[in-house]
Amino acid sequence: MPFLEIHLRLKSAEQPTVEAALEACGSLAITLLDAEDVPILEPGPGETPLWPDLLLTGLFPHTQDRIELLVALDTQIPEHILCTARFAEVDDKDWTRVWMDGYKPMRFGERLWIVPTTCEPPDPNAINLRLDPGLAFGTGTHPTTALCLRWLDGLPLHGKRVIDFGCGSGILAIASLLLGATSAWAIDNDPQALVATRENALRNQVAEKLSVHADTAAPPAPAQVLLANILLPPLLQLAPLMARLCLAGGEAVFSGMLQGQQHEFIERYRQAFEDFEVLTEGDWIRISARRRS
Repeated sequence: MPFLEIHLRLKSAEQPTVEAALEACGSLAITLLDAEDVPILEPGPGETPLWPDLLLTGLFPHTQDRIELLVALDTQIPEHILCTARFAEVDDKDWTRVWMDGYKPMRFGERLWIVPTTCEPPDPNAINLRLDPGLAFGTGTHPTTALCLRWLDGLPLHGKRVIDFGCGSGILAIASLLLGATSAWAIDNDPQALVATRENALRNQVAEKLSVHADTAAPPAPAQVLLANILLPPLLQLAPLMARLCLAGGEAVFSGMLQGQQHEFIERYRQAFEDFEVLTEGDWIRISARRRS
């Protein structure tokens, strides 16, 4: 059965009003796209950023009368938005399946693969982390996550405790456990991230080794390995906490930063960390370091 789409152009500040109006008119689903090709960098924990200019699409049953819909919206949204309205008919599809068909297994380093549940592992003898795109950030497709996964793959983790600060989907904590870490403590202030991390840990059979907490929770002890894949501003703000979370002599990796930001980061962290190493992928960087003894 086909559906009717209405496409509207608006500013991000106008999105709540327009979305509420479409829902009041019976919209079945709403999607948002960037209208001006402006990149959104990896969000910090709990953030849901929007582009400044949006293309909003509302999905309606194919029986929806277009004129009636425009008349109803005319009393609820500004005229300058309504005049951008365009309609299109789309066929019904299993959109989840369409999306997942484009998500393929990915290899990180020598041992680690991220494999969606719709695929068979390319190497059954490898360390295969089963993960699908979902509620929270982190599937391995973003350069910052990929940089951290490759770092973990090359790290001796057996017998070590890990803290994953800003865990998102839990991909880094779970990868650490599959690679041999004894236990992991995952921290995020986004409730969806906590749900996703627990579900992914269960799927990969490491839930008994993983503790999942809001970011206000303090782990019982510092870890030998600290992971923080978050943006530069929170990294700078949280520098004293990061120092407390990493055991003296322990390894740490920080990502979520753009090229050029490493100087400010290192200056802020050099009092507690040493042996900084900067690795670049595209516009993104990863910084590994060792906690001073």
